[in-house]
Formats: sequence, C-alpha cells, structure tokens
Amino acid sequence: MKNLFSITYVRYGLVVFIGVFIGWLFFHSPHKTEEKHQDTAQANTGTIWTCSMHPQIRMSAPGKCPLCGMELIPITRDKSLVIDPDAIHLNKEAMQLANVTTSVVSHQKPIKEVRLYGKVQADERLLQTQVAHLPGRIEELMVNFTGEKVHKGQILALIYSPDLVTAQQELLEAAKMKQTQPEIYEAAKEKLRQWMLMEHQITMIENSGKVQTNFEVMSNTNGIVVSRKVNNGDHVAEGTVLYDIADLSHVWVMFDAYESDIPFLNIGDKMNFTIQALPGINLTGNITFIDPILDPITRVAKVRLEINNESGRLKPEMFAIGIVNANLTEYKNNIIIPRSAVLWTGKRSIVYVKQPGTDEPVFKIREIELGPMLGNSYVVENGLKDGEEIVTQGTFSVDASAQLEGKPSMMDH
Repeated sequence: MKNLFSITYVRYGLVVFIGVFIGWLFFHSPHKTEEKHQDTAQANTGTIWTCSMHPQIRMSAPGKCPLCGMELIPITRDKSLVIDPDAIHLNKEAMQLANVTTSVVSHQKPIKEVRLYGKVQADERLLQTQVAHLPGRIEELMVNFTGEKVHKGQILALIYSPDLVTAQQELLEAAKMKQTQPEIYEAAKEKLRQWMLMEHQITMIENSGKVQTNFEVMSNTNGIVVSRKVNNGDHVAEGTVLYDIADLSHVWVMFDAYESDIPFLNIGDKMNFTIQALPGINLTGNITFIDPILDPITRVAKVRLEINNESGRLKPEMFAIGIVNANLTEYKNNIIIPRSAVLWTGKRSIVYVKQPGTDEPVFKIREIELGPMLGNSYVVENGLKDGEEIVTQGTFSVDASAQLEGKPSMMDH
C-alpha cells in the first residue's frame, strides 16, 4: 500500500513538470532578449542616440532626452570617420540649432580699447580772482550776478576809500612843487600805482586838480564770472576777493583712469570723446597730462585733454565719455580671438578647437593662456596656432554636449 502511494506522487510530479515545460515552449519569446542584444550591439558598434527636438544631445545608450523627456532615436556614425575619444561630434543640424559658429584664428594687430569717463572743467591756468587793492567801502557793483560775461578792462565795481582820497591830495600838493622837489612828486605817484591805479587815471587826477572819491576796479581778463564774493555797501580790506572769473575759451576734459587702464595710456595719445549734453557730436583731443599719483580712495588717476572752446559749447561739469585705441606693440605677433570663444573656470581659460581632416564638425577642448583683453577680444599668449579653427559662438552649448556624453569639459580639473 505504501509503495502504491509513492508511485502515485511520482506520476503526479512528472505530469506537472511536463506541463510547465510545454507551456514554456509555447509562450516564451526570444524577441526581448534579442532586442536587448541588438541594443547592446548597436551601442558597441558606433550607434549614438539623439533627440529629434534637441540634436545637440548625444548619448551612447538609449533613453530619454534630458531636456524635453522624449525618447532618443539612434543615429549611426560614419564608420570611416576616426574621432578622438575625448572629442565631441556634432552634426550640422545640431550646430545650427545651437547657433554654433566657428572662425579661423590668425595673427592680428592688437588694439586695446580703453574706455574712460570724465567731465569738462575750467582750465586752472585761466582762472583769475579780482581783488580790492585798497581798503574801502563798495559803493556800486557793476557786475551783479554769476555767469555774466566780462572783458578785460571792464569796470567791475566802485570803491570809496578814505586812504585813496588822502593819497590824491598828496599827489596834487606834490605836483605843485614837482620842479623843485621831483622826488616827493614821484613818491606820491608811486603810492597810487601800488594801489593799481593806471597812468592815465593818475594823469587825469593831476590835470583835473580834483580828488576822486570812488576808485574803479577793472577786470584784468576776459571770461565768465563764476563767483561773486561781495555786495553793495560791504567794507573790504586790501586784497579782499571781489570776483572769481574763468576764461572758458580753452577748457580741460578730465577723465578718470583706473589702475588697470594706466599702462595702456601715454601722453600724446589721441582720444575720441563725446559729451552727453551734445549727442551726435564726436570730438577728439590728445592726452596732455596723466596724473602721476593715484587717488587713495577712488584708486584712479586723472587724464587730461586740453580743448579749444571758442564756441563756448563745452561747459564745466558736462559729462564726457572717451575712448583710446592703444596699440600693444609688445603683442604684435600674437593671435587674437573673440571674447565669446573663451570659457572660464577658476583660473583656467578654455576653447573648443575643430579637429582637422574631418568633414563633420568634431571639436576638442583645449586650455589656453590669455593676455590682455582688447574690448571684445583677447590676446592669446599660448595654446593656439595660426590657421586653427575654433568655436567663436555657442561655446557653452558645445561644452554642455561634452558634459552629457561624459567627455572632458570645463567642469573637469
């Protein structure tokens, strides 16, 4: 009886095993395994995967686009194309979509554009102060407000001076005995000269025989009154400043030059500048002075232009913008590249160089050494050769593609 039960269990077990095996034969499909092997084979035989919406995406295995999430589609590289494993390969569609452009580098004349900001100022050498040369009281001001234009010899004010009245009386008395005592006569005239009376004024007093009570203060220059220091009725001492007058027929345009700009500026350099208050007018001048001392607070030095201003259109305190194109003769044999071609990471400067001998655009990262910046370009001191082709626009897009493919990029040390 026991043996009969054992035989029965064995038979049931065989039936179940045979049923499972037959089901596996009918329902098992090798397609998934084959597809997996095919995908692996494609990945190993040069197939790359890209996005139909973002062709700059280049992946070595199938998946989804990291930008839009669409399924990647396979494309096959040209087997005849030998590519450096560290280089990044972009097709023409990807370059157009990412606005990637290239240029051939060459030796150029290095010209650095130095931009300076400043304003118009009065020429310090043409500033004059009109003073009272004798003590007295202001009887009348002939020039009453700042900004008034005056000319040399114009009467600016009348001063009553008791000391001048006394000196005139002495002159009239000395004139009576100038034949017998000429020394006293000359001393009386000299006293009036010391108070800045002109010879014709002294002669007029002597001929008239009358004492003048008011003394005329005359302008000793042409210009504009920039400051009035006194009012009618004020008592003034000898040497008191009455007016400040500036001759604006010549003016200075003073610019601020930072420490980094000073090495590229020289006395005699031509500067083109514009005045904000005079749009559309381009002016030029030559640098006549560079301050040898930096301002300890602003860290700038003053750069001066001297400009003829007979027309009077340049007025003190007007803002100006100047540009100097400095020739860097010490870099005349260097390569110049656009500023947009360079990527910076810390102290490193890198560009992407197109690999020669390929019809398809293939780029490889390269570290270079930069010299001074020339406005929108750089001087290259080391790392590039004349005739090489580099990415000048869209450099960051090329680097992003390199990062997605795991190729060397700006993020690598």
